[in-house]
Amino acid sequence: MTSIRRLALLVPLLTLCALAGLRAAHADTLGDIRQRGKIVVAIDLNSPPFGMADDKLKPYGSDVTAAQMLAKDLGVQLEIVQVTGPNRVPYLLTGKADIVIASFSITPERAKVIDFSLPYSAADSVVAGFASTPIKSLADLAGKRVGVVRGNLQDTLLIPLVPKGTTMVRFDDDATNAVALLSGQVDAIGTAKELVVETARRNPDKHIETKFSVKVVPQGIGMRKGETALKVWIDNWVTVNMKNGRLGESYQKAAGTPLPDLSAYFPR
Repeated sequence: MTSIRRLALLVPLLTLCALAGLRAAHADTLGDIRQRGKIVVAIDLNSPPFGMADDKLKPYGSDVTAAQMLAKDLGVQLEIVQVTGPNRVPYLLTGKADIVIASFSITPERAKVIDFSLPYSAADSVVAGFASTPIKSLADLAGKRVGVVRGNLQDTLLIPLVPKGTTMVRFDDDATNAVALLSGQVDAIGTAKELVVETARRNPDKHIETKFSVKVVPQGIGMRKGETALKVWIDNWVTVNMKNGRLGESYQKAAGTPLPDLSAYFPR
């Protein structure tokens, strides 16, 4: 990675860290939520099966269900603000949302800037393409155009792994990334396996399939650093609802497949 590229990646991170520092002096979001009687949750509604909107623009999906359950258990109203992959952290740090439930993969880079709850969900990061495209492994991406969502997990995962000659093409959200594949702008896409299933279901004539898995990564509820009371409450809520199966049921209903085993992340 060149020094210019490192600087380009570092500047946004430093900016976000500065924003986090400015908000650290006021760290009682849980109290604020209870006082106003409403929690503002950022959700990506272009990320099936986690977040979607129907033809009447009503949100649905496993992340939406999780947000609805959380708000109900907290005893407050739910307000959803729509985000994309790249603006999830900025929305959180600038106070446009209290928390983020948006297929938010837990990564060391993000954990430097925000806090995550215990995992409530997970995504199998994969490379997908047309059945007719001869891709079976990373080596087969050489000479191919691969679409990813800018700054998303698959982007950061694939950068150090793809062979020389691979062209990474970045888009603003999962929906645009999928359209790029369907329209032939790219040869393959890095995405969540759950999104491949949904894209294939909606476009059966395109014969979209998962080519290979890159990594299964847990997803957490994002919150600003220093929010000790909020983190304790949410971690407890996640633990209870993983144990009683409500979060697993919500995921399976939306994704059509069981939630990956996340027991290793919880105290025994």
